Amino acid sequence: MSDSVGSAQRIAMWSGPRNLSTAMMRSWENRADTTVMDEPLYAAYLAESGSDHPSAAEIIAAGPATYEEAIAACFAPLPDETSISYQKHMAHHLIVESDLSWLDGLTNCLLLRDPRWVLASYLKVRDSVSLEEIGLPQQLVLADRCELIFDSADFLADPEAGLRTICEAVGAAFDPAMLTWPAGKRSSDGVWAKHWYASVEASTGFGPPPGLTAPPELSGELQVLGAEAMEIYQALKARSITV
Repeated sequence: MSDSVGSAQRIAMWSGPRNLSTAMMRSWENRADTTVMDEPLYAAYLAESGSDHPSAAEIIAAGPATYEEAIAACFAPLPDETSISYQKHMAHHLIVESDLSWLDGLTNCLLLRDPRWVLASYLKVRDSVSLEEIGLPQQLVLADRCELIFDSADFLADPEAGLRTICEAVGAAFDPAMLTWPAGKRSSDGVWAKHWYASVEASTGFGPPPGLTAPPELSGELQVLGAEAMEIYQALKARSITV
């Protein structure tokens, strides 16, 4: 390992769950100069919060199970052949009340998605949901530290143009290898992949844009939550750029 902490380029892509985040990680992993990290704060988040996620005990055991260790891992030296650390982060894994100065050592980006889609998709895997669990309040805090805020729907309209914009924002050269990748599992995937990654494991590139499909209708208590979520999303969307 010849890399020093100061010489590596460390890109933190933050998002809520059920977004484009794993496909984006695949895209960056297909670069020869990049090492990816899959949700390095996840185990620490579960250990701290006690949240009852699928395979929680297994995830915590895989670690790192403390925030101190997880943050240190985000700044660990890279393999000799790579110079970029691409880190897929979930916003809800962040304790926003803690000291967040370590984020200043990363180039932070924020990936948005209409929360009506997020809520409907999340509840296919989980029995209940809150704004904190999909990371919207945390995204408001993160936004002030981000070099780039963009929406997955805008990105999917033209992935190559979107990747070029992202690369320019984070100071990396665009690589055409980012547009496609081999199907299948990765050794870099977290142990939670078996619960969440079936679609991306079958993919070889970014999917089609959402098109004219209307967001799902939310009802009951979820309708109230959806309205609160949309208020936050619209505030973040106003700060985004079209990629």
